[in-house]
Amino acid sequence: MISIDQLSVEFSARPLFTDITYVVNDRDRIALVGKNGAGKSTMLKIIAGVEQPTGGGVSVPKGTTVGYLPQVMVLSDSCTVRQETEKAFAHLHEIQADIKRMEQEMAQRDDYESESYMQLCERFTHESERLDMMGGSEYMGKLERTLMGLGFRQGDLERPTSEFSGGWRMRIELAKILLQHPDVLLLDEPTNHLDIESIQWLEQFLATYSGAVMLVSHDRAFINNVTNRTIEISCGRIYDYRVKYDEYVNLRAERREQQLRAFENQQKEIADTQAFIDRFRYQASKAIQVQQRIRQLEKIIPVEIDEVDNSALHLKFTCSQRSGDYPVICNEARKEYDHVVFDHVNLTIKRGEKVAFVGKNGEGKSTMVKCIMSEIPFQGEVKVGHNVQIGYFAQNQAQMLDGELTVFDTIDRVARGDIRLKIRDILGAFMFGGEASEKKVKFLSGGERTRLAMIKLLLEPVNLLILDEPTNHLDLKSKDVLKEAIRDFDGTVIIVSHDRDFLDGLVERVYEFGGGKVREHLGGIYDWIRMHEAEQGAQRTLSAQSFRNTQNTPSTPSTPTASSSKLYYEEQKAQARAQKKREKELADAEAQVAQLESAIAILEEQMATETGSQDMSLYEKHTKLKQQLTQAEERWMELME
Repeated sequence: MISIDQLSVEFSARPLFTDITYVVNDRDRIALVGKNGAGKSTMLKIIAGVEQPTGGGVSVPKGTTVGYLPQVMVLSDSCTVRQETEKAFAHLHEIQADIKRMEQEMAQRDDYESESYMQLCERFTHESERLDMMGGSEYMGKLERTLMGLGFRQGDLERPTSEFSGGWRMRIELAKILLQHPDVLLLDEPTNHLDIESIQWLEQFLATYSGAVMLVSHDRAFINNVTNRTIEISCGRIYDYRVKYDEYVNLRAERREQQLRAFENQQKEIADTQAFIDRFRYQASKAIQVQQRIRQLEKIIPVEIDEVDNSALHLKFTCSQRSGDYPVICNEARKEYDHVVFDHVNLTIKRGEKVAFVGKNGEGKSTMVKCIMSEIPFQGEVKVGHNVQIGYFAQNQAQMLDGELTVFDTIDRVARGDIRLKIRDILGAFMFGGEASEKKVKFLSGGERTRLAMIKLLLEPVNLLILDEPTNHLDLKSKDVLKEAIRDFDGTVIIVSHDRDFLDGLVERVYEFGGGKVREHLGGIYDWIRMHEAEQGAQRTLSAQSFRNTQNTPSTPSTPTASSSKLYYEEQKAQARAQKKREKELADAEAQVAQLESAIAILEEQMATETGSQDMSLYEKHTKLKQQLTQAEERWMELME
């Protein structure tokens, strides 16, 4: 579909890519991986046409549409969520306006027998059929499903976009791109502002997407669930693996082992050859053999070994004096602005526990952290225990760094003891190696400042760590370093994060924020996800039962007996079976809608060709598929009620 031919990019005479060539095929699900600064975002920008390469080029077939979601973009705040998202259907609105104009013209004219009037009628019919074929009467349902899948509520759709945070507005932009259904989706860190439920919805959407997808993400679980091909950018070159990320990691390790063995064998061959040359260089009888060996050495092409990363570097947060047994206690805590964020919160975090705060954005996770830090007023009691020393990483932590200091000096001022000897290794593990360590903080990007703030916190003596979205600007290797450091920390840890892979095996208790309440769940993040999905399924089942019960006359209550207890148990089993069946039906309905939409999109591509536009069988098939889609969407809506 898209061909990248001998692509080269240079910045300040420093090559970023050199002669890169590969093809993006239909239905490819590609993960672009590599260290921060390797050029992943630049690659997406070049394919999207936002930036131009130094050499080579990108060939995009005529008619191929490309959708691009950058990490940072300028967002509009002049309309409601629905109105802003509707801009994805600007092409449909243009057709609708054209049809309306033709309707008015036809109503005003009376030259029904003229050739121009007949042409107008034909054009009106053609445009009306074209609008119907493109889903002109159904786009609002798709719009609402997409926005709600990304975490919006029905009531949010009429709210001004200015009332939402930058993260929520980025979701609107993502929804617009998904609704445009381009042939190729280019997504740069699409999960940065999504909660766990929205990430799972996006995974399912992309799994059934009919076009190609290329994405950059540091969410290991997300790229494993979405992609089937991994392209690594390393030292200006690419390595193309037709496998998921986890399989790529294993293959990459095998590749490096092979490189090391080949390098060792080559070095032995060079040493043996050089030894022969040195031994017989001045013997006339061996002159021919010596010259042959010299020519052999000249022809040898050195075996290259992939750059060595610092992911094996072991760091540890410095734990200060022992805290009290209960570092954080909340008793009937309540916080409200123009609405209640949470109420009646009672929780106790014990010394040494590692817990996660999860839930949709805006449900109060960061607000609770600010209450613990006494940064905002609240009602009730939020008590920090005896001898607690807090290390706090906020999402705006980067703004508190001294801009006049260099990266190295910033860390040197907080490092103590033997750790001072490892400062450059630590900086390298977080992508501040070489000259980058001498840059002044004021010249760093937002992401770089965030990483530097994390390193600074890593070296400060504390016994309670509170980390609010600590992984947003870390690559996969740096996240592994941080995760290991948190796991080995002897103190207490509170983590606000949507990164399932990062939280997996790290936390032992999950606090779920939602609906003004905070619920405690024992176990890890995937235990909570399974429980949450089961509860959602049970709620859908109960809603359906309540609806059915309202249609029947209520029965007279009876006194509980042994037989009624057995009957209750049987009813519970039946409900569990019904719940499982309903969940399967809902999943099947969602999959059917997605498959039909994909099939229609593929068919419409065929109909847009010169040959396909004259094939009436395609139009008949298209009509049938549209009817099936309408029925499938109605079924999906019934199951959602």
